[in-house]
Amino acid sequence: MISQRLVVILLLCTFLYAAIPDADNNYRIGVGSYDMTGPAAEVGMMGYAMVGQRTHGIHFRLRARAFVIADRKSDADRIVYVNTDTCMTTQAVKLTVADRIQKKYPDTLGKYYNNDNIAISATHSHAGVGGYAWYTMYDMTTFGFEKANFEVVVDGIIAAIKQAHDNLSQGGRILLNQGKLGNDSNINRSPTAYLRNPADERARYEDGNTDKIMTNLRFEDQDGFELGMLNWFPVHGTSMTNTNKFISGDNKGFASYVVERKKDAQLKRAKGRFIAAFGQTNEGDVSPNTRGPSCPDGITPCAEDSTCQGKTQLCTAKGPGKDEFDSTKIIGEKQAVAAMKLYDDVAGSIVLSGPVRHRHTFVNMSSTLVKPEYTSTGKIGTTCRAAMGYSFAAGTTDGPGDFNFKQGMNKTGNPFWDYISSFVAKPTEEQKACQAPKPILLDVGQTEPLPWVPDVLPIQMFSIGSLAILSLPAELTTMSGRRVKEVIHKTLVKNNPTQFSAEKAKVVIAGLSNAYSGYVTTFEEYTAQRYEGASTMYGPHTLAAYTQEMDKLAFAIANNQAVPAGPAPLNLTDRVWSFNPGVVVDTHPSGKPFGSIHVDVDTTKTYKTGEAVTAEFWSAHPKNHLMTEQTFSSVERRTGDGPNDFEVVVTDHEWDTTFKWTRVWIAQSTATITWKIGETIEIQPGMYRIRHFGVSKDLFGTRTPFVGSSSEFKVVA
Repeated sequence: MISQRLVVILLLCTFLYAAIPDADNNYRIGVGSYDMTGPAAEVGMMGYAMVGQRTHGIHFRLRARAFVIADRKSDADRIVYVNTDTCMTTQAVKLTVADRIQKKYPDTLGKYYNNDNIAISATHSHAGVGGYAWYTMYDMTTFGFEKANFEVVVDGIIAAIKQAHDNLSQGGRILLNQGKLGNDSNINRSPTAYLRNPADERARYEDGNTDKIMTNLRFEDQDGFELGMLNWFPVHGTSMTNTNKFISGDNKGFASYVVERKKDAQLKRAKGRFIAAFGQTNEGDVSPNTRGPSCPDGITPCAEDSTCQGKTQLCTAKGPGKDEFDSTKIIGEKQAVAAMKLYDDVAGSIVLSGPVRHRHTFVNMSSTLVKPEYTSTGKIGTTCRAAMGYSFAAGTTDGPGDFNFKQGMNKTGNPFWDYISSFVAKPTEEQKACQAPKPILLDVGQTEPLPWVPDVLPIQMFSIGSLAILSLPAELTTMSGRRVKEVIHKTLVKNNPTQFSAEKAKVVIAGLSNAYSGYVTTFEEYTAQRYEGASTMYGPHTLAAYTQEMDKLAFAIANNQAVPAGPAPLNLTDRVWSFNPGVVVDTHPSGKPFGSIHVDVDTTKTYKTGEAVTAEFWSAHPKNHLMTEQTFSSVERRTGDGPNDFEVVVTDHEWDTTFKWTRVWIAQSTATITWKIGETIEIQPGMYRIRHFGVSKDLFGTRTPFVGSSSEFKVVA
């Protein structure tokens, strides 16, 4: 009997975890994930640059997802790619992560990972916390540097990398697949600028003015055990609008959430979580608001300069859903469904084989000479000191700006703004000529004593067999990305056709990686001076410069040659500033201690799937404790008759709840927790309760945890 059971178990294990063929067993693979959610109250959000957009709660938490890939034949050849639910990666974060890994783990992580082979890329969610940059331009609307958020972002990335390193398999395979999403997955938000690209070039791309291709990687260990997926698809993280104040991973964060829950349920995890990362690529002019821009009536089209009745604020793009939450869910689900289809199509995938390589260098983007073969003019070009144009202040149809700025402004002429502009830094005639036809609003590269944006920037390339990943510190438009990929593909195939055959070689752009330098348009799009062109900081030859310098890395990868480190970037650790106040003290009403109910659930009602239930508690400031890998809220189902016989069903890591913090008086506050029953998590009928967790601070600085609970309420199927 024992031997029969053993045979059955062995057969079952063989069926479930069939070892992959040794010919495909090319890489050691590790995956990891960690919470990196910043302060959930009274900190400026990053993305829309709206001063009044400050956090007041959590929809679902932000995560760092890490993938370590090592060449099985040469364990020293390895890379780590980290996908983060942030708006962008800042140079402050990247350099600090690399430095701390070396100092904190010199004998483990520090032996393998450094600035050259760590790539940190952002999903570009506009619903995250800001204040994690060294440079003034990115910290202005958040009132400066927010140390608590910076630390949780850095710590979360390092923790995810450590998890991935600790879980490194002895072998494994990576399958690459590509496929298209439908036309309702994204749209171009600057179509008039796109039309300035040559007609014959545009005609070569059947997808039109946005890329529809998703590139997906499937990771398995040597036993065929599924570890995770990583993919890239271009769409802005702006499904959540500029009026939103909930922390959210936006559409890509939701896609990760959907796939991870589905795969964990399918696989009934015996070892580790399934990690699904949805990366960003050339999304510079790509919007998720697929109904497009219109005037307030939802019917009248906007003018060519993206205004209605002459006002930018009245021209806004609408998402596919009934509200921003619904739109986030729809665009996220489209990516999740497409990714799962590619992931499950093993027969249609390419098994990657070949060495793991990486190249990294720094480039001074304020003064790069560009050879004629890379410029659109056919002449030698040069980049400029960084500057923002007038249309930068107009914002986009995803999030219009304030005042009277419009897209497409190609001249100054407003005496008031010309005067204000001169206070930042007065552009020289040389700078004006270099940036032309951009009218300079903010000369951010010539401010004193320090520039407001970086001028020395990192570029990086990874190769895994026939796949090349280009990490660029910017947002490339659709055609910009196409041009870069075409050049790099050609160089790789020409110089190493064995590894990079014309048929198998794939090139993807990992945008918003390792630092941030605004947008990159084509030379022709730049002349339109819409928002993207006005935000192309280093002048009309920015794309040509990035292409030229990345092409050098491609040549080095293909020929296995070293590259110079390049100029050293500034380290501004000791030069940051902040006007963000800390928490002085938390108080509560007399007889209403922290965690006590302010407004209870309706216990007379029986709740059903699809309905919402809410409880409001007397609370304290979320800055006192970020609850990293913990939660401010939970929904729990009764499992027995005892006072503690409950199981947790939902926390603030899940989509189905919102945690909203509100300041009631000078030092008093409430937390409102709403549960949308069964929205993404199937529930069982029974008795439930809502709980709130927090930490209060007294005048002496002592922090004290507290817990509150609602009354029990009934939920039916």
